[in-house]
Amino acid sequence: MLFYLYGPGKRDEHVDPHMVAAWDPYVEDPARSADMTLRDLALLLDAPVYALLGKKPPQHVYHVAVRNAPEDRTLTDAEWARVAREMMHAAGIAPHEDEQGCRWIAIRHADDHIHIVATKARQDGRQPNLRQDIVKMHAAARGFEVEFGLRRLTHGDKTARRWPKTGEAEKALRRGLTEAARETLQRAAREAAAAATSDADFFARLGAAGLRVQQRIAPDGNVTGYSVALPGDRDGKQQPVWFSGSRLAPDLSLPRVRERWQRQVAAATAEPAGVWRVAEQKVRAASEQLGAGGLRQGAGDVAALGDLIVVAAVLSPDAIRDQMRRAAVEFERAARAPVARELEGEARELYRESTQLLTQATVSVGRNDVAAVLGFLLALLAAVEASRRWHEAQEHRAQAEAAGRAGRLLHEAVEVTAGVTAAREFRRRPKRAAARAGGVRRAPLVSGERPMVGVVQQAVPEHARAVLTDPAWPALRERLVAIEQGGEDPAEVLAAVAARRELTSAESVAEVLTWRLDGWRRRSGKAADASNRGPSPQSVGGTGRASGGRPMQTPGATRRPPGDEPHRGPRRAR
Repeated sequence: MLFYLYGPGKRDEHVDPHMVAAWDPYVEDPARSADMTLRDLALLLDAPVYALLGKKPPQHVYHVAVRNAPEDRTLTDAEWARVAREMMHAAGIAPHEDEQGCRWIAIRHADDHIHIVATKARQDGRQPNLRQDIVKMHAAARGFEVEFGLRRLTHGDKTARRWPKTGEAEKALRRGLTEAARETLQRAAREAAAAATSDADFFARLGAAGLRVQQRIAPDGNVTGYSVALPGDRDGKQQPVWFSGSRLAPDLSLPRVRERWQRQVAAATAEPAGVWRVAEQKVRAASEQLGAGGLRQGAGDVAALGDLIVVAAVLSPDAIRDQMRRAAVEFERAARAPVARELEGEARELYRESTQLLTQATVSVGRNDVAAVLGFLLALLAAVEASRRWHEAQEHRAQAEAAGRAGRLLHEAVEVTAGVTAAREFRRRPKRAAARAGGVRRAPLVSGERPMVGVVQQAVPEHARAVLTDPAWPALRERLVAIEQGGEDPAEVLAAVAARRELTSAESVAEVLTWRLDGWRRRSGKAADASNRGPSPQSVGGTGRASGGRPMQTPGATRRPPGDEPHRGPRRAR
């Protein structure tokens, strides 16, 4: 253990490993003293173990890592030393004023965390009392969060998701996978549970997702549980690695999954073109009723809202699918309230109706563009905000924070959608200057040729001061430069996306405009790809005509070979 903590790490991630505290303030640090080696330090730590009377513990090393959130400030070595001493006191390893406690050291090899290593043997020949050590250290950590002004976490309420273990992540890396098997299985099981309406439907969806499914059947023939595995994922004995639903997430056990269809909801119908609009109306009505039936009904309401977000993420347009899927992941914790849930709420029924409506109309929904989704996204954003307020009222801090993170991602999806729609409906002003002789057009402006400050002042004069002093301004400027380099007028584009939706209520106008420009570029990029591929005979419409106004004819045997196109003369400007 010491050789690893003082070493370079598995991927050279250990920077300046050194000791910040120890059971004895006079213990020398092997990283700073030539008179102390790692072997010497190990012998000092292990000495009480060898002196134990009676049976020695089979695993005598006690190890715990204490880590801050990425957004927390960097603590000094002295502050980390205080943390280490308090953690060892809380755990029962080395209580304050107890000179016979266990020996321990705290090593820091990064800005955001320390590792504490101890031996589970007191210096008086007894073993320490480690009962409830983790719970007590968590309580100590809450005090330091307040004192040091760090991100405040909550006591464990058994609603957190199951994260992959280190070995699972390393296995995925060796296999060339983008994520651990647990995460893939968890997402697939959640999508199947959110859309299913019966046991048979649930297991059929798991199989359709490409998972191996194993049902647990009781002697009376009833199915009492299930496990899933990824094809090709095997252990050292070449056996499939199975994960039960409860190992994936607290609400993915079969009894919790079945709650979704124990109370059937009325089947909702809508014309293909109006699916998103009908779902939007139901979500808005549900948001007004969320939590109105009390604590337990509120828990059922937010659970149903979580399923709706999962299904919406699967069916969302490509331009916003990444934001939607991340919002679904973030809202998982908000969908799991730390109380028993009831399935009678009016909001829950409306959310379930919306979920089934989208699920049943998958083919039709898939054809809709982002303009049809925008209203639904705004309704979903309002629903998530209503869930955040409800969790805050119940003092569910972890759930409220999760809903806030999901809401931010949905807000980004809304603004990206607005940018895509603006790009699709934008009509550029005609240019008076004709193309130069020989077909050579004027090269687009390059970065730095036109100050982007002036672009902002021209496009959004009423918001220019706020934008240019916003921390998000560098990101917005980067987007404007990229648009200019692509041959478009950044002032025209910025004005177009700014006019798409109001900006006065935005906390950060620069950030909102950045998101909208991301949507613009995604739409423009797709249009450019389609133009480069050339229109098919079936897709030629009003904008796919030749410059002379005659309809394009179906290519025949006299079609020019690909190598002839560059030798054609320049097209006349309209």
